Amino acid sequence: MTGAKTYAKSAEAISRLTPEQYRVTQENGTERPFTGELNDNKAKGIYVDIVSGEPLFASSDKYESGCGWPSFTRPIIDEHVVETFDDSHGMRRVEVRSKHGDSHLGHVFNDGPKEATGLRYCINSASLRFIAIEDMEDEGYGDLLGLFGTDTDKENA
Repeated sequence: MTGAKTYAKSAEAISRLTPEQYRVTQENGTERPFTGELNDNKAKGIYVDIVSGEPLFASSDKYESGCGWPSFTRPIIDEHVVETFDDSHGMRRVEVRSKHGDSHLGHVFNDGPKEATGLRYCINSASLRFIAIEDMEDEGYGDLLGLFGTDTDKENA
């Protein structure tokens, strides 16, 4: 999947970030709960790193956790999400970052739906860009349409 594309952090991509996107992705910030534009997004598609464009999460793995941030049960491609320990704020958590963009995404917890992975990837909207299923082909993510079934799903979205 997405083997032909190259994902990287660039000065140009960083210069396009809003102040909030910069604070979250580059300074390890956290947006206030229930304020992110993607928290209530229910459309079919994928969520990519705002900096590098690498695909991170699919709408099919998004669920309402009630935490105030978009929550997912798993990444699309495990290798695109790097986990590190975070001891900030007097807590021991597992931070998640994008591999190629080195963007701070959020944290992963083990209180997700047991029928899925048992994980809750709690992700800042400011670190993501949503690409609707009908735009995936044009934006170079057509190889990930299989996440949503057949190509007829794309036409019926």
